[in-house]
Amino acid sequence: MSHKILLTSREVNIILHRLACQLIEKHLDFSDTVLIGIQPRGSFVAKRIKQILEKEYNVPEIKLGFLDIAFFRDDFRRTDIAANITQIDFIVENKKVVFIDDVLYTGRSIRAGLTAIQSFGRPAEIELLVLIDRRFSRHLPIQPDYRGRQVDAINGEKVKVSWVENDGEDTVYLI
Repeated sequence: MSHKILLTSREVNIILHRLACQLIEKHLDFSDTVLIGIQPRGSFVAKRIKQILEKEYNVPEIKLGFLDIAFFRDDFRRTDIAANITQIDFIVENKKVVFIDDVLYTGRSIRAGLTAIQSFGRPAEIELLVLIDRRFSRHLPIQPDYRGRQVDAINGEKVKVSWVENDGEDTVYLI
């Protein structure tokens, strides 16, 4: 199996900073905005974005939650999907919600997230931020509002995002 590096650690860092700046442009002080990492892999991106916003751009008190979509997926009974923890300790009613995930592929995870978030209230709006957008693989009409990098991968290829917290490095591979 061959690995091609799509993004190095430095490039990932630059992209995360750019995405954070785009969020600031749209949401300013984040008083009505919450960030929701889609479990499991979106939680890494969401934590990094929150850290950048707070430490480097001095945005105070950003609400961050994590949403498990395992039981809301349309392929739940067909595959071995591991459940994760949902941790949302704030109200999403009438808030601007930014879903955050590492890779947008078919759109099915985001569709599941849209269904799952309804258990926590009715957001004013929902946006999508992804590190990688696999644009020619969509099964549903879902597009990101904020994207780090577009990747054109053919069906047999996979995009793997490695995080230093989990995999020992910040790198994006095409496998």
